[in-house]
Amino acid sequence: MQKFINNPDTVTIEMLEGLALAHADIVFLELGGKLVVNKKLAEADRVTIVTLGGSGHEPAFCGFVGEGMVDIAVVGDVFAAPGPQACIEAIKLADKGHGVLLVVLNHAGDILASNLAVKQAEKLGLNVTKIVVQEDIANASREEAQNRRGMVGCVPLYKIAGAAARAGKSLEEVTAIAQSFADNMASLAVAASGATNPATGMEIAQVAAGCMEVGVGLHGEKGNAKPLQTAEATVTLMLDALLEDLNVLPEEKLLVLVSGSGATTLMEQLVVFRNAYAYLNEKNIEIVASHVGELMTVQEMAGFEICIARMNEALLEYWNAPCYTPYFKK
Repeated sequence: MQKFINNPDTVTIEMLEGLALAHADIVFLELGGKLVVNKKLAEADRVTIVTLGGSGHEPAFCGFVGEGMVDIAVVGDVFAAPGPQACIEAIKLADKGHGVLLVVLNHAGDILASNLAVKQAEKLGLNVTKIVVQEDIANASREEAQNRRGMVGCVPLYKIAGAAARAGKSLEEVTAIAQSFADNMASLAVAASGATNPATGMEIAQVAAGCMEVGVGLHGEKGNAKPLQTAEATVTLMLDALLEDLNVLPEEKLLVLVSGSGATTLMEQLVVFRNAYAYLNEKNIEIVASHVGELMTVQEMAGFEICIARMNEALLEYWNAPCYTPYFKK
């Protein structure tokens, strides 16, 4: 393992301390560094947003804490869910009298921690709702969406929910808006090489030379091995699957995200987006919102995710609303 770190046992807290130092105008740490908190949380007279997840996917999840997106991110160790007690403390700290929306990716440890936290929060009289992000089309059908993994779709969901909260919507309204968005998005990832867990030195998501893994997961879960193809052919393969899953029809309007997985150059990501734009244009499907860049990585994995989501005028307004976080600003 060749990485510029110090002690593998302290890599997560050192990363979080670096984040807080680099963006001291936006975030600060609480609970011994387990919580990344919006610096303006004390002023939040609105619904607040909490999320949780393991480290190792930077800038997700802590990089999206700030005005207009997430108020508190509960951070676990590398590729590991945080404990339920930290989640409870986050909900208690976040609550400003209007309720808390908890956004959770569908991974076993995160679900367990969030379920326990919500039960305890409700016993304490806190008003909490939960949305599970489960948009990865690779490992389960839409009919079995409860088994789908959460992927990069959490990031636009943070943006939509955060904007709705800032607009003064109630907890029930924010939850309904975010849930509708979650139900109308789909993601798929591809990898051309694997990665290394910085805490253990273990290699994950091994990819054979000359091959790519379509449907690879965030923690090295295997996809379908195929011969490595051009960007255009790979995008076509991925978009065909995504469009079919969502049953997207001509003249529909989509948000399209291309997120690098850690070692994929911006040049490659932009080539991928260019191919996606051309392919959707041929099908008379309009891209009305987009983002290209690293949103959710898997250490030094070479690859990318494509996420698509149905959009309407209200969602587009939320997407375009101002926000200010370390790694996403509008």
